[in-house]
Formats: sequence, C-alpha cells, structure tokens
Amino acid sequence: MMKAMSTRIERIRCIRTAPAGIRLVAVRIETNQPGLYGLGCATFTQRPLAVVEAVEQYLDPFLRGRDVSEIEDIFRASLMSSYWRNGPVLFNAMSGVDMALWDIKGKCASMPVYDLVGGKCRMSAPVYIHTTGAEIDDVIEAARREMDDGFRHIRMQVEVPGQATYGTESDLHTHQNVDSPTSPQNVFEPNDYARRACALFERARAELGDEVELLHDVHERVPCSLAIQLAKDLEPYRLFFLEDALPPEDIEHFRWLRRHSHIPLAMGELFNNPNEFTPLIKERLIDFIRIHISQIGGFTPALKVAHFCEFFGVRTAWHGPGDLTPIGFAANLALDLACPNFGIQEMSRFNRATEDVFPGCPEVRDGCLWPNGRPGWGVDLDEELAAKFPFPDHPFNGAWPAIRRRDGSVLPP
Repeated sequence: MMKAMSTRIERIRCIRTAPAGIRLVAVRIETNQPGLYGLGCATFTQRPLAVVEAVEQYLDPFLRGRDVSEIEDIFRASLMSSYWRNGPVLFNAMSGVDMALWDIKGKCASMPVYDLVGGKCRMSAPVYIHTTGAEIDDVIEAARREMDDGFRHIRMQVEVPGQATYGTESDLHTHQNVDSPTSPQNVFEPNDYARRACALFERARAELGDEVELLHDVHERVPCSLAIQLAKDLEPYRLFFLEDALPPEDIEHFRWLRRHSHIPLAMGELFNNPNEFTPLIKERLIDFIRIHISQIGGFTPALKVAHFCEFFGVRTAWHGPGDLTPIGFAANLALDLACPNFGIQEMSRFNRATEDVFPGCPEVRDGCLWPNGRPGWGVDLDEELAAKFPFPDHPFNGAWPAIRRRDGSVLPP
C-alpha cells in the first residue's frame, strides 16, 4: 500500500502592513500542497523588523521540509535553536510559525481551531472596550456611548493635565514627540496620576450605575506602596479588575498587594517565559492572566497556560491591543471559546482598511466577539492590498520613547 505524501513546509515568510497606522507582522507558511498555506501573528510593533529577520533568516531555513502536523516538536526545536531561550523577538517569530501551523491543521481538518482543542464552551466572548478623554466628563460620555452600543465592560483612562498619561491622547503625542524626549509632553508623575484615577472612578460609578463593569490599567507606572494605596482607594468603586498594578520585575510585591486589597488583579502582557508568571498563578495572587499570546510563542503555549490557570481559579483576559493582527484576535477568540476559565477579552476595533486587508475578521456585536466558523483561524490576508499600507515612518522604527518623571528619571512605558 502506497503511503500518502505528508504535508511539509516549503517556505516561511513575513507580510508587513499597517492598515490602521500600527506596524503589524503576519507570517505565512507555504506548503507542498497546492493552495494550502497558514497564517500567524508575529506582531512586536516596537521591534517589527527584528521579528521579520528572525522569521526569514533563521526559522525559515531551520524549518523547511518539516511535517506541518508536528506542531509541538517544531515549537520545542525552534525554542532550542538559538541556544539562549526567552525574549520577545524570538517568541514573536515562533508565534507566527506556531499560529500558521494551527491554521493549516484546521484547514486540513475542515474545522475551526477551537474545535480541534475541545470545542466551544460558549457561543461568543464578551469583550471590554477602551474609553479615554482629556477630562473626566469626556471619559464618562464616551463610556455612555459604548454602553448604548451594547458594551458592558469598559476600561477607563483619563489624562493628567500636562502629562503623558497612559492610554490617552496625551500618550499618543509622546510617541510622536521622539525628537525631544525630555519635553513636558513626556513627563509622568505617579502621585498626580493616582489622585486623578480615583476621582475618575468615583464619578464614573456614581453616574454610570452598578450594572456596567469598569476596568483600569495602571500600566506598571507607579511604585509598590502607591500601587497598594491606589488599589485600596479604588475598592469602593467595584472594578472588574485593576491591570498591571506592578511591573513584572516586582511580582514578589503582589503578595503585599493581595494582603492589603481585595480588588481583582489582572497581570501579564509583558511576560515572556512561564517561569515569570507561574508563581502568581500557583499562589492565586492574580485573578486574570493578561498574556499577549505572541509574546510567549503562540497558541501552543497559551493553551497550556489557560489549562494551568484553570486549576488555580485564574481566568483568562488575553491581551488585545491595536498592535495585534486579526489573526491574533482569532487565536485569542479560539481560546476564549474553548477554555472554561475564560474571563474577558480585550478588544480594539478594526478599522475598515484592516477588515479589507484581513478578510474574515471576527465580528464585534452586542458587546461580544463572534467567530465566523471557518476552518483554521477563519482569517485570510490580501497581500496586494496589504502592500498599500506600508509601515509609517518613525525614527526609531516603532520603539516607545522614554517616559520620565520631572527629575528626568525613566519610568516603565
């Protein structure tokens, strides 16, 4: 009996595009089967060109000829191939490959990826949306508009006057102000921010009522003692979660934060290696894991993280920023649908250009993200159209300019 020819990798390459003005990197694996290819997300928008180099100059020659079905072995071999393991460039490159292989596997099985890993636990994934404004009134009005549009989980950020406040228009100006890193636009003072955040949520809870779930991102910009005080001060406003109260370098301090406040805690978008976050999960020091799945190597390790979290009562809240391709959102959604310990999905809306470049984008409707039910990720990529949205010019190729205190010292971004 003649053995059927296996499906093998013929080429791995990157597609760079920026339909929303944000640098995106997608990976395409071409196979020896006519018309069969897979797509993955490898976006590391602060170092996109380094990821492209890692994929095309290192992983492509290393993996050509491999059987596409051997996803776990390819992940392990790729991880060990650089000898030094860990780091966002390697992991984003590996993620693009890993997701593309899962896309191929789903297409070969004529099934969505979520059906390959146990099937749906829910029909759609509730999302939280971002609201921001220069003044507290602006943020509250923006939240009302989102509530009218069906959203019931809303992240709120407000500017600190004259400062580069994370998640607001003032922070976007910081990205553009790269020629003057010590400009007042790039200044951030933690105490000013903490007072402003408390004022925002006092007003928001009083004016928006109890039915809406409110979220907030500290973005690791405050010292431990202030993070603890902020968490305590925000307790009366019953946040759905407080995100990144501390940086990953200070995870030991989560023990103190947990002792002093019962506010739900979310953490994880800056993690790379499982050794960084397993203590937080095992000791139940966080309530939501917020990993950016391409940052840890793709769908394969993210699925393991989700199952590990389930045993310790930690829910998922995968990172879903604007610098995630719709392919990455589809991978997030597959985990959201298939994992019983799903908590919430962060969502950044797709603009029309993004929907055109990536046909099959998951649909946002009634405050939820919905799958299209197509095989693999269900998302394609129009390369001819993608080429019409090149990376925008930037002197640092996307790197985040320094955020500083008034004394000039650098803070986390």
